[in-house]
Amino acid sequence: MKVIADLHVHSKYARATSKALDLENLEKYARIKGVGLLGTGDFTHPFWINEIRSNLKEDETGILKSNNGFPFVMQTEISLVYTQGGKGRRIHHVVLAPNLEVVKQITDFLLTKGRVDYDGRPIFGINSIEFAEKLNEISSEAEVIPAHAWTPWFGVFGSESGFDSLKECFEDKTKLIHSIETGMSSDPAMNWRLSNLDNITLVSNSDLHSFWPWRIGREANVFEMKELSYRNILAAIRERKGFLETIEVDPGYGKYHFDGHRNCGVVMGPAESKKVNKICPVCKREMTIGVLNRVNELADRGEGFVPKGAIQFKRLIPLSEIIVAVNGGALYGKKTWAVYNPLIEKFGNEYAVLLDVSEGELKKVADEKLVSAIINNRSGNIKVTPGYDGKYGVPLIGEKGEPREFQQKLGPQKGLGEYL
Repeated sequence: MKVIADLHVHSKYARATSKALDLENLEKYARIKGVGLLGTGDFTHPFWINEIRSNLKEDETGILKSNNGFPFVMQTEISLVYTQGGKGRRIHHVVLAPNLEVVKQITDFLLTKGRVDYDGRPIFGINSIEFAEKLNEISSEAEVIPAHAWTPWFGVFGSESGFDSLKECFEDKTKLIHSIETGMSSDPAMNWRLSNLDNITLVSNSDLHSFWPWRIGREANVFEMKELSYRNILAAIRERKGFLETIEVDPGYGKYHFDGHRNCGVVMGPAESKKVNKICPVCKREMTIGVLNRVNELADRGEGFVPKGAIQFKRLIPLSEIIVAVNGGALYGKKTWAVYNPLIEKFGNEYAVLLDVSEGELKKVADEKLVSAIINNRSGNIKVTPGYDGKYGVPLIGEKGEPREFQQKLGPQKGLGEYL
């Protein structure tokens, strides 16, 4: 069986998330998107784990299922804030667990270090070495995955508080780390430029804070397995068995691809940023250094290198974003839903529309401009004005490559000459 899996989500009990982010809506919109397996998110939170226990049924495969048979795997995100190597570190990790008993043991361990009831993604003052070691002691099947590895503020390689290698972060426990989450602002091709990641599996997930189809499954993993089980998921991550590909957004769509200062309206690619010594020309402070610049800094290979055995990937912009880029309006507006819903009703789910339905069939439901954009998206031919300093990138649609209402969305930009 083939399954599209989004293994990093959150619940309504995490900060800055939708209050309607419950199991029912996660399942509903996963089906709309075409996602066939979700992480539960936030399993350390006492209220959320009670909802999981009450609404999902666990079996011997390590998969929990809703009353409608939708599968989940136990998952959470943990924030570690500590000092190592004379520098303050803020590192986020995704954690997968094989069953509810292991979840309880992980939570009990974390309770010896602090509270878990104030946030679905709790913060602890322990380092990544101790964290990985202890979770492995609890269960050799507990998986620690550095989350959104390149994000400036909370990634293991982040420009603000990260490390230059996994070895530097985990020291002698690096052997316990089998994968990293690339995050929206990088893709596998960027990570392939680092030879020390050749034996590390690159996974992709949404890290959603709401259940809407432009969030859920915007990045995902595609597995092929005889049986959907936790051990088979672990084999895909640790040994790449049955790991077919990842689904990525264009890394420019991510919120930290380029360098910049959002408040100053300044955004620069690495070459322009280097010319000004990474200093914002408006406020004269250091800009937030984005993922592309950081990859360039750590890479020991040029662009285009593909390691032996690398898992391939597809680039896709969410359908709602494509509709807005073509027609204008808002992602959550009636105008967008009026185009989106008939496509889902006709073809089953968003991934079918984005990947599988023929151009001729699409034209029976959508106008020619939108169909053209969907086909270009499928082929990876849509450029994106790069995101920076917490601001999403914007897809470019049209003959001149100009996004609709470009200035309205982004405001005046300084330093985009290198890209446009």
